[in-house]
Amino acid sequence: MNRRFFNRIFTSALIVAGVGAAQLALAATAPDELIRSVATDVQTIVRQDKAIQSGDMRKTLELIDAKVLPNFDFARMTSLAVGRDWRSATPAQKTDLTAEFRTLLVRSYANAIVRFKDHQITVKPLKLKPEDTEVTVRSEVRKAGSPPDSVDYTLYKKGEEWKVYDVAVAGVSLITNYRDAFGEEIKAGGIDGLIKSLRSKNAQNAAGGEGAAKK
Repeated sequence: MNRRFFNRIFTSALIVAGVGAAQLALAATAPDELIRSVATDVQTIVRQDKAIQSGDMRKTLELIDAKVLPNFDFARMTSLAVGRDWRSATPAQKTDLTAEFRTLLVRSYANAIVRFKDHQITVKPLKLKPEDTEVTVRSEVRKAGSPPDSVDYTLYKKGEEWKVYDVAVAGVSLITNYRDAFGEEIKAGGIDGLIKSLRSKNAQNAAGGEGAAKK
């Protein structure tokens, strides 16, 4: 699957899982209800915030950091995306990999957030058992006049909170998608080569975002 397409749908995944994490986690909200409840809130914020709509990257990133990221476990996502090579990485490399992968995904979201303000999001009910500690929440994201995209979230229970650690679009896992690409990077240049590649992509994305914001 084209990675640009996957990033586009991951944007919608972040929008669905975005706002109110701290408040909802305190009530131990069920995973499907967590995602369903916050979807409208996130879209409402984007629709009403003129600064975000005009491309204010600083404010957009502040919104993401405060409202979206608490629902995702990026350390776990990164370890699974890197795969078996994660075990041979040093603690410093693991920290750098997680930071760069997180930045890559967040930047993709920040650069596209406005385009998803009018999408229709439908979260399907989940039959949650008391003993469940890992679940998949299924949803559909639809743009008017287009067929829906299936977006499924895999979450695990961390204490009393539910954390997203994988997103599948049309049945294709984000972790699996990146694992293949990361594997090639590691073969070519090792763990440090992957870090360098991610850092370079993030620098390019940041420069592009700043340039767009100034126009």
